Amino acid sequence: MQTVLVTGGAGYVGSHACKALAAAGWRPVVYDDLSTGHPELVRWGPLEQGDIGDPARLDDVLARHRPQAVMHFAAASLVGPSVSDPAATYRRNVAGSLALLEAMRRHDIPVLVFSSSCAVYGLPERLPIAEDAPLHPVNPYGWSKAMVERLLDDFGAAYGLRSASLRYFNAAGADPMGEAGEDHEPETHLIPRALMAAAGLAPHLEVFGSDWPTADGTCVRDYVHVADLADWHVQALRHLLAGKESQILNLGSGRGWTVREVAATVERVTGRVVPLVLSPRRPGDPPVLVADPARARQVLGLLSPPAGLDAMVDTAWRWLCRRRA
Repeated sequence: MQTVLVTGGAGYVGSHACKALAAAGWRPVVYDDLSTGHPELVRWGPLEQGDIGDPARLDDVLARHRPQAVMHFAAASLVGPSVSDPAATYRRNVAGSLALLEAMRRHDIPVLVFSSSCAVYGLPERLPIAEDAPLHPVNPYGWSKAMVERLLDDFGAAYGLRSASLRYFNAAGADPMGEAGEDHEPETHLIPRALMAAAGLAPHLEVFGSDWPTADGTCVRDYVHVADLADWHVQALRHLLAGKESQILNLGSGRGWTVREVAATVERVTGRVVPLVLSPRRPGDPPVLVADPARARQVLGLLSPPAGLDAMVDTAWRWLCRRRA
């Protein structure tokens, strides 16, 4: 059984990736400092607690487990704090990633799958967004992801590292078997916030802007089921381990939903009302973000359509209800 080191594997997407790895026959070893991750989500392999910026700890873990590849999810992921304290975001996301890459070189690990983001695009010039679109991040979080992609490109040219930078859009939903799901503090993502409002755990769902140039005046976003994301990470790993070239790929559904459509779906799935409060637009918010996933479908062989919004909301609702039980 081959071993894969999964940094940030106690988090939302990382834990789902661990389950997908285990189902595909790999042994995921989670490396996580547990600052935002949850040890109870580490179910498919051992947990090694540590900071990716700690070379000695990385060397110890890599020497003992001898992974064939790395999946890299560990990151500071909140946009707001990246603006108020950019040094912390760059230290964790950029300096931490560099420390990880240097450790991989020391231990001759040739393959990395990187959790990137559509935040690298900023305000898109055309839709849907393809991978060759200009990179114009509008916050330090987006810049940090773009910087790591640059590191991977340079490490590939100089040292032969093969990598896949997976720019995903809005991860949503939960494991259909209820073994993992979204649990952030604070929770900033739209679907869980809408579910919290439906469940009475939040007084309302705040809608930022109702005068956007969209069908109903609210922002449009591309959502993709977290279980699909996890499977696509495994496909990217297989691609690289087969000796194929590095890739930068969009992971999205290829269609968008407005905020009001998401709220209506939550009401339909849960049978509960989602109270809405309309607030002004947030600076830097694009009206529409939708992926062009054609390259990922071609490279990774994604033949089946991704899960729809109802499935994402349903699994997320069941996860929320299970946690409250």
